[in-house]
Amino acid sequence: MTTPSLARVFLSYKRNAEPDERLAQQVLRSLSDKGYSVFIDRKLKIGQDWAGEIEAELRESDFLIVFLSEASSRSEMVKGEIEIARKHATTAGKPRILPVRVTFTGALPYPLNAYLDRLQYALWQEEADTARLLEILHDALGGGDISSPDVSLAQAPADGDLPPSYAAPLPPPGGALDVDDPLYLERPPDRSALLLLPQRGQTVVIKGPRQMGKSSLLMRSVAAATRAGKRAVLLDFQLLDRETRESSNLFFRRFLASIVEQLELPDRVDELWDSGLANPQNCTRYFERQILSKIPEPLTLAIDEADALFGTDFLGDFFGMIRSWHNLRANPVKPAWKKLDLILVASTEPYMLIDRPHESPFNVGVMLALSDFAPEQVQELNRRHGSPLNGEQLQQLATLLGGHPYLTRKALYSATKERRPGDLFAQAIDDTGPFGDHLRYYLLRLQGKQELVTALFQIVQGRSCNDESLCYRLEGAGLVKRQAGKVIPRCQLYADYFRERLHPNA
Repeated sequence: MTTPSLARVFLSYKRNAEPDERLAQQVLRSLSDKGYSVFIDRKLKIGQDWAGEIEAELRESDFLIVFLSEASSRSEMVKGEIEIARKHATTAGKPRILPVRVTFTGALPYPLNAYLDRLQYALWQEEADTARLLEILHDALGGGDISSPDVSLAQAPADGDLPPSYAAPLPPPGGALDVDDPLYLERPPDRSALLLLPQRGQTVVIKGPRQMGKSSLLMRSVAAATRAGKRAVLLDFQLLDRETRESSNLFFRRFLASIVEQLELPDRVDELWDSGLANPQNCTRYFERQILSKIPEPLTLAIDEADALFGTDFLGDFFGMIRSWHNLRANPVKPAWKKLDLILVASTEPYMLIDRPHESPFNVGVMLALSDFAPEQVQELNRRHGSPLNGEQLQQLATLLGGHPYLTRKALYSATKERRPGDLFAQAIDDTGPFGDHLRYYLLRLQGKQELVTALFQIVQGRSCNDESLCYRLEGAGLVKRQAGKVIPRCQLYADYFRERLHPNA
């Protein structure tokens, strides 16, 4: 007799990677035989219908089992599915994420480490581990108490169920943003940052659309600061949960708590908070007295994804406060502020974040704007990869990608390790092609944002988009750019792919 359906399970894995796919299929069969309703993305469907199905399945699932190999931990699609699961879990309490490490015990790349490091995981090293893994998964899905001495999928203790703090962990050596990466191409903004950050009392704004290299430059800047003997704190506002975004009081308190956590200082935020003062006043007073005055070294405060505050009620209060911190360095009776560096990273045009110039931290200090690779930079990257592409193919690559930094490196890696250069171009917009993981991740990000879908479809069709706010959101996401006063697709790859996949009236 068939066992009745017990729980809904979503399996997340990297396609065409082994042993990931084989293990996922084994888990699928075992859980299905036990009566669980299991979703696995085995047949790709074209366009938004597929993205909508993925989002709907994750929303309805009780558990997300994610298979983390070295390859899948760097998959944008796996990251996207985890992000959707976390978003729904903050409001609905599900799905619960159950990580399975697959022949991989190294450090997870950012931001997966911020999402998953607080969770215990199961470890699969070889086929002999499969039976034990299935037992662990069955126990976890059944809600049983797992007390095995083996590494298990039991929920992490204490705050393991909560969204992680938005204090972003600095990447370990060898991570995705390794500051010693021999393939990293240094650009003029890099040289400027590396000259500025050893000096005291700097304000640096790093600006550019998604996947332009902002976070890599941020990490290199933080590394330069620490080499100069400074303490460093890194916050990533894309990790803000819904509860924090909706409460000014909670945001400012957690902002300070995240800083003292990284600096390993006592957390006295709640104890010293004065309900008679405004949140920026409380925050500034605490930062001066309990942070700057408690550490002997200079401090570099780096904020990634600063524009994630866009749309919050406290956006102006926070950025006005950061501007005041910049100004306090000139106050002779406040010497502690002279040892503070500020690094802000944003994708959106600064004036979209705060329209009062005298209160904005984005028009002071040094602005480092990142741009796409020039042809000579692409040639140099090709050389560093062992010259997999000839001159004609490099021209094809320039036409297809327009110097997009992330996709250029992805293309050269693929041409070196995965496929013939000719296939690189022939399969460019295929969902299983060299850029398929990246392109499908964008479909997931656009899911449920019909106004952005319509605007992007108009742009890839060569028509204008009259809503400036939508244009800036698409530009910040790295999907479009401005050229000769017109908004156009960021590169030909995006134009070709989204022209075929988007349904503007869905």
